[in-house]
Amino acid sequence: MLRRRMGYSDPTSGRDLLGNRSLCFIFICAFGLVTLLQQILYGKNYIKRYLDSYDGSYDYNSTACKELRQEIMDVKVLTMVKTSELFERWRNLQVCKWQQNMVETNNFKMSLSRCCNAPSFLFTTKRNTPAGTKLRYEVDTSGILPITTEVFKMFPDDMPYSKSQFKKCAVVGNGGIIKNSKCGKEIDSADFVFRCNIPPINKKYSADVGSRTDLVTINPSIITERFQKLEKWRRPFYEVLQNYENSSVVLPAFYNTRNTDVSFRVKYMLDDFDSQRGVFFFHPQYLLNVQRFWGVQGVRAKRLSSGLMLVTAAMELCEEVHLYGFWAFPMNPSGIFITHHYYDNVKPRPGFHAMPHEIFNFLHMHTRGILHVHSGACT
Repeated sequence: MLRRRMGYSDPTSGRDLLGNRSLCFIFICAFGLVTLLQQILYGKNYIKRYLDSYDGSYDYNSTACKELRQEIMDVKVLTMVKTSELFERWRNLQVCKWQQNMVETNNFKMSLSRCCNAPSFLFTTKRNTPAGTKLRYEVDTSGILPITTEVFKMFPDDMPYSKSQFKKCAVVGNGGIIKNSKCGKEIDSADFVFRCNIPPINKKYSADVGSRTDLVTINPSIITERFQKLEKWRRPFYEVLQNYENSSVVLPAFYNTRNTDVSFRVKYMLDDFDSQRGVFFFHPQYLLNVQRFWGVQGVRAKRLSSGLMLVTAAMELCEEVHLYGFWAFPMNPSGIFITHHYYDNVKPRPGFHAMPHEIFNFLHMHTRGILHVHSGACT
């Protein structure tokens, strides 16, 4: 009896009419179809897995990079996504080589030329502000400064820089994002280097931020708070400027009436020391126009940052613009907390600037190939 049971076979086993093997085959096909649809509809996860397995840089015009750039461009306003989501999209984009898009860049430059015209109006000059002019302040619009002969003498004859004069420019912000980046050599290799508000560039920091400086801004509040308005000892301030070799300095002397006297003292002090350093004053109308331009782009603040002013000017004065040290979040793209500045953690007055919105615009401009934002280590 036992032998018969062991020798028994099902006469229909070879046909498997909708049996286990057929159902298994159907299930596999269905699963494959669903997976394909998910990859089409939700290509982000597919791209991310693909990128995670790739060691190298993608070409700017590759399909993967076009899709990754589109992910950034799909975020129309900063509040559309969580910061962590924006960081993830930005991190994914880093596998793509950056390439300047000349069409986008030229269109942006033309917009700036129409509204602002840095090659003619970035600084107050004898050409754009003749003697006898009544100069209106940027903020205290009811206040007027008569351009006397003495004031007129402080202005350069004309703008010292021209349109697209420099091929490659580095605009160096003071954000903690540049710390440990080792970008110093790359920054110093640029044709022109802009810096903001006389930051430290000594040996302690030069490996990350470089040392070359061609133009540096000075906020009059620095003169007031750190150097007592230059009313007494002026040599400490002069020695600080010596760190910047022969770089020119620019101040917003005509932002309001309080800034004017302090800014003029910088010029008088350098003349007393027989310095050949150029001292320039932002033209108030230029800064007003820049404020309006970025307001249309969604950057609405009481005051634009010095960094944004320099980036705006660089876009007209340089063929190619690279940003270092520009970030506005308490953590880097990998989610690691960073200091506000590369040299300290002192934060600006709340509500004065709109730094996150400024950086958000820079990320979009990077994605469009208008400028290059460096947020990681340099090779």
